[in-house]
Amino acid sequence: MTGPFLMLLGMLMFALNDAMGKWLVASYGLGQVILIRSLAALVILVPMVWMAGLSNLLRVDRPVMQFARVAFSTAEVFCFYYAVMYLPLADVMTYWLAAPIYVAAASPFLLGEKVGWRRWTAIAVGFIGVIITLEPSSAMFTMPAIISIVGSAAFAFMLISGRFLRGTPDSTLVFFQVAGAGLAGLVFAPVDWSPIASSRDLVLLGLLGIVAMAAHMLVNRALKISDAATVAPLQYTLLLWAVVFGWIFFGDVPRFGMLIGAALIVASGLFIFIREQMLKKRETVLPSIPE
Repeated sequence: MTGPFLMLLGMLMFALNDAMGKWLVASYGLGQVILIRSLAALVILVPMVWMAGLSNLLRVDRPVMQFARVAFSTAEVFCFYYAVMYLPLADVMTYWLAAPIYVAAASPFLLGEKVGWRRWTAIAVGFIGVIITLEPSSAMFTMPAIISIVGSAAFAFMLISGRFLRGTPDSTLVFFQVAGAGLAGLVFAPVDWSPIASSRDLVLLGLLGIVAMAAHMLVNRALKISDAATVAPLQYTLLLWAVVFGWIFFGDVPRFGMLIGAALIVASGLFIFIREQMLKKRETVLPSIPE
């Protein structure tokens, strides 16, 4: 039970990070929050990278793909914190949980993977869930809604680019990811920098990066000691925490459309994941069997 416990704890930590981020961007500039968040995360990351060896940073495979992943991850984090300034936490999290569906849809074209009719059906259901969450109307074309879709797509492309970099150590990937966001934050922070009002806010700004790093480490550890089929579906508990924290801290009551759309997205994502696991097991026995 250690793996599932660590995954559940990691999702809770991610939800706490997101709730703190939503709270902080209401008072401080977007670039400012991301800059301080990144600096705090680097305090934890630098010793880890140092122990792993600086050669992992100086000699990396596929530098162009590394740069692309950093660009996507930086765009994703800026879009996320912009979206939570204006939308309920659960709504934004629903869009981000659709990223695996985007990955499945793009995999035949970018990764050369075969996708059969079952998964295409699940992908279509997932996209319907996204549309329902958007509540088709003039409101769906508001900037926060558009930014949410762009951010979740950037997250999906970050996941895809990560598949090309499986040989790169996790600490190296996370270091470049955090450093990229920090550099972007440094550029934009002077635009809307606000004096830090209290020591409490300063602690929260620092904790934002520390909690995020702790969440990453918990999830990575869970995936290393348990089978992915056991722990990966637990990522959807993030939506539950988003609803709970959104209601407790911000008074957000989930919309009916959001709940229906989220249910379709979660069901679609789970089906795609389970189907992929079944095909992997089948290929280990009979590699020539098509989907």
